Amino acid sequence: MKALDELTFDNRFARLGDAFSTHVLPEPLDAPRLVVASEAAMTLLDLDPAVAETPVFAELFGGHKLWAEAEPRAMVYSGHQFGGYTPQLGDGRGLLLGEVYNQAGEHWDLHLKGAGMTPYSRMGDGRAVLRSSIREFLASEALHALGIPSSRALCVIGSDTPVWREKQERGAMVLRMAHSHIRFGHFEYFYYTKKSEQQAQLAEHVLNLHYPECREQPEPYLAMFRQIVERNAELIAKWQAYGFCHGVMNTDNMSILGITFDFGPFAFLDDFDAHFICNHSDHEGRYSFSNQVPIGQWNLSALAQALTPFISVDALKEALGLYLPLYQANYLDLMRRRLGLTTAEDDDQQLVERLLKLMQNSGVDYTLFFRRLGDESAALAVARLRDDFVDLAGFDAWAEHYKTRVERDGEYSEEQRRDRMHAVNPLYILRNYLAQNAIVAAESGDYSEVRRLHEVLSRPFEEQAGMEQYAQRPPDWGKHLEISCSS
Repeated sequence: MKALDELTFDNRFARLGDAFSTHVLPEPLDAPRLVVASEAAMTLLDLDPAVAETPVFAELFGGHKLWAEAEPRAMVYSGHQFGGYTPQLGDGRGLLLGEVYNQAGEHWDLHLKGAGMTPYSRMGDGRAVLRSSIREFLASEALHALGIPSSRALCVIGSDTPVWREKQERGAMVLRMAHSHIRFGHFEYFYYTKKSEQQAQLAEHVLNLHYPECREQPEPYLAMFRQIVERNAELIAKWQAYGFCHGVMNTDNMSILGITFDFGPFAFLDDFDAHFICNHSDHEGRYSFSNQVPIGQWNLSALAQALTPFISVDALKEALGLYLPLYQANYLDLMRRRLGLTTAEDDDQQLVERLLKLMQNSGVDYTLFFRRLGDESAALAVARLRDDFVDLAGFDAWAEHYKTRVERDGEYSEEQRRDRMHAVNPLYILRNYLAQNAIVAAESGDYSEVRRLHEVLSRPFEEQAGMEQYAQRPPDWGKHLEISCSS
């Protein structure tokens, strides 16, 4: 394992030049201190987890110190925000400190959020507050533990720096990691500003570093776009299957690698609600839970438009046509597994849709239903879960269909069924009220709850002794928390 001064940098994005980013130094936080660190994320950099407790760790990720090999840059991009195009956005409070490669040969961006003002801050102060930094840290690591592609989070650093939002809060920084922080909006920026040379340079950069296997195809850029479509179809299928709502699916928040990043007013479903809107600023419900599927396609269409200098329109349309079938196949496969099914039948889609409609009308807890469905045999499980439903006749009809379907699926022992279902149905998820409890404690200087919650969420499928309170249905106040983009 390495010490902090032994990291190896290879700043490939910075080498693209000033047309792509601006050199900016982080603005240090007052009295930086460690709030929480991810041991799993640290191992991706070959870092010894013990270094998180050293003063230099908080100084580095609190903006006071910098590696000599780091090249902090604020990236420029644009994007469609709530459907309208904004010509220039960019890293308004984040900095790409540099790219580190590990012993396995993987490159990891070190991206520091809350690092101060940049040329792209617009009217903002370039800061992030403690509550949003904690939420992003927890979400990044929780999604990864669920098997959902996501950026990672190394740590949160708290401070005494005052930051004004709706009230005075304290500034914080979160160190985010990904193989790339390039977004759909990067391609849009160079397309709409008609900077064809830079756009070609960006396309080559992404192709060579992140989709090198596409070089072997007759049309490399088309092959790359197809993979981006496939990755996003799979990503959003996982969001829908696990009840994750991103909240701000602007094209500048969509990763060219098909991972979840830029966490704002996200939420996991408590009671199942297909129309759930987690962002209280989303007055039209553009980014509601059920809209994530068509919005994913809309965003890919926006990227396709920006790629028309390299790929024919007909070929782009054909590739876009893959999205919905791939999404549906991935989603149905996940939902079959969540129901404990190992084979495929034609009416499985109807089985899932009928269940979700019953859950919607009865306010059934989405996560706990699937977990409890695997606790025992299908017959015993549906008998126990029946009381959660208002439409008993409707549920009974569904339950008979389900039990018959399970019988046709094959002969499995109750233990085999439980192990298989519990491996895909989490007991613990990042509910908003759990995050809020951890934030309230952290804002008073007690970081133990953030660290405990992070530890629980790192093993979401595994029942953990003494952690029953993290697997409960939320109290009524916890179901109605309003989360905004203000961070």
